[in-house]
Formats: sequence, structure tokens, C-alpha cells
Amino acid sequence: MMNRLRSGLLGALVVSAIWPAAAQPQNYPNRTITFVVPFAAGGLTDVPARILAAMMQERIGQNIVIENKPGGSGVVGGTFAVRAEPDGYTLFANSVADTQNLHYIPVPYNAIDDFAMIGMIAEGPPLVLVIDAKLPYKSLAELVAAAKANPTKISFGTSGPATSPAIALTQLNSLAKTEIVGVPYRGSGEAARNVAAGGIDGTFAYYSQAKPLSDDSKLRALAVASAHRIASWPDVPTMEELGYPNFDHRGFVGLAAPAKTPAAIIAFLNKQLNDVVQSQPFRQRMEALGMTVPADNTPQSLAEFMRRETARQGVLAKLSGHQPTAPPR
Repeated sequence: MMNRLRSGLLGALVVSAIWPAAAQPQNYPNRTITFVVPFAAGGLTDVPARILAAMMQERIGQNIVIENKPGGSGVVGGTFAVRAEPDGYTLFANSVADTQNLHYIPVPYNAIDDFAMIGMIAEGPPLVLVIDAKLPYKSLAELVAAAKANPTKISFGTSGPATSPAIALTQLNSLAKTEIVGVPYRGSGEAARNVAAGGIDGTFAYYSQAKPLSDDSKLRALAVASAHRIASWPDVPTMEELGYPNFDHRGFVGLAAPAKTPAAIIAFLNKQLNDVVQSQPFRQRMEALGMTVPADNTPQSLAEFMRRETARQGVLAKLSGHQPTAPPR
């Protein structure tokens, strides 16, 4: 009886010693956490990440800093983050670029399997097809008719081949049988401003870039490249409504850590992230950017979303003659 009692007490001590480590990360966080953003400050990946960092650090009691590492369509920042220690102190703001890059440019890591997903920060914003407001076209049908009548005469700004504006233009040309010419810019915001200045005819720009210029009557919005109309821009139809099926080009911003980051740390960060992004103040900030917050927001749901989107982007890449490649192993 005494031996069984001693064994039971010993087992209880072992369990109590192990359980706290499994239930929550020991002493984490006890220093500054870095969010690596692989694009420039002020961009569509940077802004949601900064808002999350500012609100999340109030909850955890430790500073969270943003480190911008732009270059290579996000690959420079991704390469830095994937090589960091898997201790929860270096996190990575991933985006739609991580589902597109491998179909166009060399990527030295697997954007899904080489990271431990934490959760999505926000979905969107969608691309909006906008043209110079001084042009006579009042609808997408009129624009397409003009493009067919005058091949290669109409020009659209893009932001490089492995980006959503260029991919959307390729899809439009494929579906409409047009030859609208792509003109590369350093970003979709710059392209939108050049359309407003009369330098080019149109572009696919993100909502937050297009709406202010449209409100100033410099751009005319013809269609939204998403599954649903934008609540704050209800008069602009979707591409699908206008006869272009599966025309969905939206961004997203997620949060990930290097692979092998302890599961307890991932669970802790997922809870902190969700407590922030589900709050009304955060939702309101995202709505102003044309972004939404997902209801189901687990590490698994982000990984599954990225796998589906990577496969879909591979299909779109074929339209421009690129052959999808397998992610690095």
C-alpha cells in the first residue's frame, strides 16, 4: 500500500511539473518581439501588422517592434524570418505574395511548411479596376469593346509580374480576349496615382489606394475583383457579376513563426492575436482599409488557406505562360 501511495505521489509530481510547460510558454515573452514585414513601411502588409503590434503589446506587457525588410517581392524578409531562432521572438507577416512568388521567381524556402502558422491578421483588401476619369468609358463592357477595337492601345499599370495587379490584368486579357498592355510600376499605389495624372489609362489598384482618388473624381471605378461588392462602395459591381467568373484578387496579412517554434508559444500568440483582431477597435481600423477579420482563425485554417491559394495562383500563372513549380522541400 505504501509503495502504491509513493508511486501515485511521484506520478502526480511529474505531471504537475510537466503540465505548466505544456499549457503555457514558460517566461514567454520576457523581451521584445520583432514582427518582420517583408515590404516597405506604409504598405498594405505593413499597416495591419503595425496596428496589431501596437494593440497586442498592451496585452502581453512586452514591446513589439516592426522590422521592414523589403525586396524580392517579399522573399528577402521571408528568408530572414525563416532562418531566425524558433523561440517566438521573431515573427513573420506573410501575405498573398507568399502564395504567388514560387510560380514566378526563385524562393529558397517553403512559405507554408517552413513556418509555423499563428493566424490571419486580416483578409483583403480587394483589387478594384479603375480608369482615368477623363476617359469616355462608363462600364467595363465599354472598356473591353474599345480594347478589342484598338489592340495594344489601352495601357494598364502593374507592379511587376508576380503581383496581383499584373495577374489580374493577365486574367482579364485571357477572359475578354483583349490585349491591354501592362506597364510596370514600383507598386500599385504609384500606378493608381499615374492613372489619376493621365499617364496611363487604368490599373487594378487596391481599395484603399483607389477609393480616395475616385472620391476626388480622378479615377472611375468599373469593377471590384472579389466575390462580393464592397460595403462602403456598393455601386461598383464585381467582375463576376459582369461575366468574369472566378475573378477574385484579394490580399491578406497573416502572422507566422519559424518552423519548430514550440506549440505552447504558437497557441499563446494565436490567442493574443485573436483577442485583438476580434475587437471592435481593430475591426474598425481594418474596415477603413477595405479589409475584414476572419471568424475561424486558427494556425491550421491559415495553413489550409495558403495551400488552397497557392494552388489557385498556380492556375493563374499558367495564363501568362509561367509553369507552376513545386514548393521547396
